[in-house]
Amino acid sequence: MSDSPSTVVLCGASGYIGGYLRRSYEDRGIRVRTIGRGTSSDATWSDHRSVVEVLDGSDVVVNLAGRSVSCRYNKKNADEIMSSRIQTTAQLGRAIADVENTPRLWVNASTGTIYRDSRDRPMDERSGDMGSGFSVEVARAWERELFDADVAIRKVALRMSIVLGAGGGAINPIIDLARVGLGGTMGDGGQIFSWVHVADVARVLDHLYDNTDLSGPVNVATPFPVTNEEMMQQVRSTLGRNHGLPTPAWLLLFGARMIRTEAELVLKSRWVDPKVLIDSGFEFHYPKLSSALANIASETPRGLLPVALG
Repeated sequence: MSDSPSTVVLCGASGYIGGYLRRSYEDRGIRVRTIGRGTSSDATWSDHRSVVEVLDGSDVVVNLAGRSVSCRYNKKNADEIMSSRIQTTAQLGRAIADVENTPRLWVNASTGTIYRDSRDRPMDERSGDMGSGFSVEVARAWERELFDADVAIRKVALRMSIVLGAGGGAINPIIDLARVGLGGTMGDGGQIFSWVHVADVARVLDHLYDNTDLSGPVNVATPFPVTNEEMMQQVRSTLGRNHGLPTPAWLLLFGARMIRTEAELVLKSRWVDPKVLIDSGFEFHYPKLSSALANIASETPRGLLPVALG
């Protein structure tokens, strides 16, 4: 990278991806300031002035704040999922408007779930079809809050696919199933599993900062997605399991209720095409799932395989 930031502001640094990014930046000597809800953060969402002060003079702000979507979408949880994303993004916009020395770049998390369930073709930033349902409504409102913010700053909505890495765990139930012998196909197994290694998420942020012509929605997923059947086969192989019983859709729907999550997280076909990144010359360090899983297994005690939802 030809031009590294000296100061990065991270919102949502206590989460898995935020924690990884913080360590990545600090290991390279880049100063990290944080905005969060707890007193351990440099600024808190409840204190507008502290947010302004933390943002002032920084080079880039990365907002990952938002309640986990790995839960049942009842009214209480749904309201928290929506408000935790919209309110923090709106607060950032108001704070940036009051900053004297504004950051060069505002990267706000979004999700590849914004696209429709797709098995017929990949969804890129320009030609992808928007989906429907609660998750899509959240993503669209999230991005609208970002792009409607009246501030003179380059903005990117990071449409992340499933983020894989050692030490995280928003969809660990998939891994648990494989470890106890239920690591077969989920549903009919034909749904597309778009993913990205957390190390490549960090590299994408560097790429976005360095390439000042990039703005708007950016898909973050490797160009080599796999089907659910292929994904589960590779997970079993990495865990040393030769066989795994399949989990039909009806059982996933029932099981999701039991563990208080949504079957959509594994049944929806997410085919996310990273066209903007590829066209701008970005190269993934972990383009293939086999190498990503091998890396994760090598860095995880006893070969366990935690995964995080992006």
